Amino acid sequence: MVASEELFHSLAKGLIAWSAFLFASLLFTEAKYGRYAEKSFYVMNGKLGWFIQELPALAVPVLLLCFTECHRILYTCNRALLTLYIIHYVHRILIYPFYLKGKPLPLYMVVLAFMFCLFNGYLQCGYLLYSAEFKEEWITCPQFIIGLVLFISGLGINIHSDHILRNLRRPGETGYKIPKGGMFDYISGANFFGEILEWWGFAIACNSLPALAFAISTSCNLGPRAVHHHRSNVFPYRTDVRPVGCQTKRVSDKWGVGILGPDPLGL
Repeated sequence: MVASEELFHSLAKGLIAWSAFLFASLLFTEAKYGRYAEKSFYVMNGKLGWFIQELPALAVPVLLLCFTECHRILYTCNRALLTLYIIHYVHRILIYPFYLKGKPLPLYMVVLAFMFCLFNGYLQCGYLLYSAEFKEEWITCPQFIIGLVLFISGLGINIHSDHILRNLRRPGETGYKIPKGGMFDYISGANFFGEILEWWGFAIACNSLPALAFAISTSCNLGPRAVHHHRSNVFPYRTDVRPVGCQTKRVSDKWGVGILGPDPLGL
């Protein structure tokens, strides 16, 4: 299979451009799923929807390895980085969905996420399998080790934060509660922070434009959602927060600074 570095760099630049547009859009409106979901006729079971939308991220590397000649997989660093990617998505596809207790997912969100995972799965895995060249000593380089530590730390934070969120409500309870414990004692959107940290660690370890594009994309997608969660958590308890339209706004802080700092609620 012919796949040049120029192709992957072009795809990565396209992803960065799309991420900038998405970030600008999400600053002013919430992605309509989870607590911000609107009534829709076309919905599907949340567990099944999550499994389907994320599936291409894992299916792509498996198909590429099984049906194409992936010469770069012979390199130690390529195998190590691909393993990190696969570990994340094994958890997100084969474990995480079956613990979900949330609302049904809008069908259009499932379709959009499916398309992104298909595109990004090829971008990340295709680059590592067909194009990326690492010297054998890269795996002992401080940059690789730092990226690996950040990735593992982010993965741990993400999994632990999801565990806290799943156990917020007792059986029969509905509605949303403010999470506490773990990184939620310091960061309002601990689960989002963990995933963002993962992919920035991956980008540092990869030292490549495709991995950087993925880290930027993750930040642009989850960052604004974390800010919206922070506002909705703070608003009922703060006197210096006032509503603006259908959203909320801190009088002294337009964008909800504090999402990556100590939780002002102390919870």
